[in-house]
Amino acid sequence: MVTTLHDLPMLTHGVFWVTVAFFLFVALFGGRLWKVVTNLLDGRIAAIRAQLDEAAQLRAEAEAMLADATARQQAAVAAAAELLSRAHAEAARLATQMAAEAEAAAQRRERMALDRIAAAEQAVVTELRHTAITLAGESVARVLARTVTEDVDAGLIERGIDQAGSALRAA
Repeated sequence: MVTTLHDLPMLTHGVFWVTVAFFLFVALFGGRLWKVVTNLLDGRIAAIRAQLDEAAQLRAEAEAMLADATARQQAAVAAAAELLSRAHAEAARLATQMAAEAEAAAQRRERMALDRIAAAEQAVVTELRHTAITLAGESVARVLARTVTEDVDAGLIERGIDQAGSALRAA
């Protein structure tokens, strides 16, 4: 049985007194210390939550910007494809139009060349007729000069005058 305090072996050890001091410290200052530690941890939790909320908001904005950029890129690709197809169609239309205009120009030039040839032929025919008439007139004059005498000439003139008067009356 224990009669004195010294008879208890644990009271003589330093570990016992350190343990007792620790529990007394915790009992006296633990509540305040607990509030300070929890307030620090709560502040840290709030800061982390705010950072997480901000990160989520930034992520949502980035995803919206990515979706917008993707939509604009697709719209630009579609517009470029439309522009390219319209350019091809316009090029085909212009090629057809240019071919038709070239054909029409060639036909006009051919028609103009044929008109020039026809005009040249007409000029040659007119010149030949004029030359033939001139030669025929000169030949007739020479033949008449050799064959017509003054008596035949006077008879022809007399007959021409008589026929001119009746021709004028008939008109």
